[in-house]
Amino acid sequence: MATPYLQLRREEVPSTQDLARAELQRLPVAVIAERQTAGRGRTGAAWVTAPRALAVSVAFSTAEEDRRPLSLMAGLAAFRAIDGVSLKWPNDLVVDDLKVGGILVERSGGLAVAGMGVNLWWPQAPDGVGSLKDADPGPELHATIGGLWAAELLRLVDLDGWPISDYRAACVTLGREITWEPDGSGKAVDVNKDGELVVEQSGKLRAINSGAIRHVRGTHP
Repeated sequence: MATPYLQLRREEVPSTQDLARAELQRLPVAVIAERQTAGRGRTGAAWVTAPRALAVSVAFSTAEEDRRPLSLMAGLAAFRAIDGVSLKWPNDLVVDDLKVGGILVERSGGLAVAGMGVNLWWPQAPDGVGSLKDADPGPELHATIGGLWAAELLRLVDLDGWPISDYRAACVTLGREITWEPDGSGKAVDVNKDGELVVEQSGKLRAINSGAIRHVRGTHP
């Protein structure tokens, strides 16, 4: 049975994260917008909006002891909701190794807010950034994708555990040579049950639980 939730649609908001958090009452709340003027990415970085874009956030209650990797679960929900995207650990959506979107999860006590931003169409995107569509898809695609993602994310949250094998299959980081800040390098070989990236480095395995990583070009598995 699908989890009931309240869906709010707006053309423009300062932040879908903040509005979803403010509107949360008894039911989960999804805020879907075309544009946001004060969006933020990982570590508070500003989010730059494409000409056609989606900004969506879902606020819901969660047990404080629930330590599942919600950002990876939100990424898996995106993989299932959006044709053609793959997942770069931990929170990027990619097409042909170009970033087309990102995931941000904020938790405080028993409240979680999961957000997703997606470039739907961007004819002159910055270097290293892509978009889902080569032509303008029109004004409705953001609402369709936002609704599918919100429903799938809430379905995953209601499960016991999380489908780690499905995440591994969707994650293009696995099998790649990577680097990470400040000066690490190795081969990504697994994602563990806690959502950490397992890396082989100098014949030893180590787990990375946060931070930006970069794929080394030419190392597709």
